[in-house]
Amino acid sequence: MRNSRISWTEASWNGWIGCQEVSPACDRCYARTLAERYKWAKWGKDTPRHRTSEAYWRKPIAWNSEAEARKEPIRVFAFSLADWAEDRRDLDPWRADFFRLIEKTPWLIWMLLSKRADCMARMLPEAWLSAPRPNVWLGVTAENQRRAEERIPALLSVPAVLHWVSAEPLLSPLDLSPWLGPRRLSWAIAGGESGAGARRMDPEWARGVLRQCRAAGVAFHLKQKGEALARELGCKDRHGKTPSEWPEDLRVQEVPVVAA
Repeated sequence: MRNSRISWTEASWNGWIGCQEVSPACDRCYARTLAERYKWAKWGKDTPRHRTSEAYWRKPIAWNSEAEARKEPIRVFAFSLADWAEDRRDLDPWRADFFRLIEKTPWLIWMLLSKRADCMARMLPEAWLSAPRPNVWLGVTAENQRRAEERIPALLSVPAVLHWVSAEPLLSPLDLSPWLGPRRLSWAIAGGESGAGARRMDPEWARGVLRQCRAAGVAFHLKQKGEALARELGCKDRHGKTPSEWPEDLRVQEVPVVAA
């Protein structure tokens, strides 16, 4: 999707669809719900992943031409319906094709998010570990403190021009301060959960992450308040995505800038 409805990216792209739940953030997975509703793929350890069409794989090439013509990079969130670092050997050929696509699209900033930080170094091309690609940002999901402590150190051990964290769905108070700052985490995203049975995000949890980012000079982005809090506050947008309906201090949607 070129015009993404995700506030922190400009496009989203999925080379394949399908995944397996690994932590509480997955309990109400929107990707699984969509995949099952539209019969794109089945979720689970032993189910096959579904590769998207060749025409779809060519879309980033067109986006790259658009960005080059404008002399303005386009941010692309890769794999909102899968996990690019899933440890499956059957995905290796597709992953290799994906990495070649990244090499062919230098005007796209590829935002690679995973819940499998311990797999990242093994899944990335070896050449990228010694020479990180300037258009690849590596991030992990950290929905609570346990996952932050498990995943962020592993993420930071993998070379990248920018490391980031997505605390969405934010399920508890979160202390990111040990990992925020120059040459560490340069960006933190927070957000509440969507979908049936969405768990409530306490706005103080988001404020806590915002304060930590401000203290470290790191970009902060609140994506949405989530459905539970949106109902509670009477928001017109059921996901709570409209900043004008938020408390003024939380209307922060920053994106980091990487020096050329």
